[in-house]
Amino acid sequence: MKQLVILSGKGGTGKTTVAAALAHLASRELSVVLADADVDAANLELVLSPERQEEHPFTGGKVAVIDLEKCIGCGVCKAACRFDAVHSLPDARYRVDPLACEGCAACFYRCPGEAIRMEERESGRWYRSRTRFGPLFHARLFPGQENSGKLVTLVKQQARLWALDTGADLVLVDGPPGIGCPVISASAGADLALLVAEPTVSGVHDLERILATTDHFGIPAQVVLNKADLNPGRADEIRAFCARRGVPVVGSIPYDVVVTEAMVQGRTVTEHTDGPVSRALAEVWERIAARR
Repeated sequence: MKQLVILSGKGGTGKTTVAAALAHLASRELSVVLADADVDAANLELVLSPERQEEHPFTGGKVAVIDLEKCIGCGVCKAACRFDAVHSLPDARYRVDPLACEGCAACFYRCPGEAIRMEERESGRWYRSRTRFGPLFHARLFPGQENSGKLVTLVKQQARLWALDTGADLVLVDGPPGIGCPVISASAGADLALLVAEPTVSGVHDLERILATTDHFGIPAQVVLNKADLNPGRADEIRAFCARRGVPVVGSIPYDVVVTEAMVQGRTVTEHTDGPVSRALAEVWERIAARR
């Protein structure tokens, strides 16, 4: 079993478009398990139209809760809280605002009346769904919640376990954008990272950031240029940068409104047409598959 993660130094480069197309192409010859690791703004399901098979809660941390029957109104908890999450009530007792609580437990340890307990907080949901290309593991982090890296790890772990249990050939991960903790979690254990770049003013900088991340963790990387024909000069800059770094550029995808048309219909571009974009993506997959 191999793990392929698709990343980009920023959002909006077409990463999910590429991931969905590769899922379609790979599934024609391999048994594939999919994972959408962008738990803050998951959108792979918009193209794959998954049918949910399982749904599970995700607890990303704990929140303090004050037992009003035990509260003696001393105010120690309010003084101990650095996040202004403890508020006084009209009867001189106190309550915790769960949205402001960071779960540090300072109030829990300081309370002389042992009136505070730490409760698990549901921070999101994760799912196993069925798609036409294979099972999809994905999740939704609730607004304002933290520990997205932990949820990404959970999604990837479930996808990997499913692949091991079923003997799947490939785990294909649509990673989150940027270089933060969720990206590191999505990249862990990957055999190859496909970095999607675009020919913009910040294109080389964005690529350099994500490449530094994959290099740091020892993950081999390849690059695909999306919308490469919109700015040939910038595209050449990225190719030159990759040549200096010894990073293979495995494809250049042209700009075409057909990509948007396919998305509107809930299809991958490779399902929708056999035009220039689809042919470019097919070449990308052939080069990735040859590496295996």
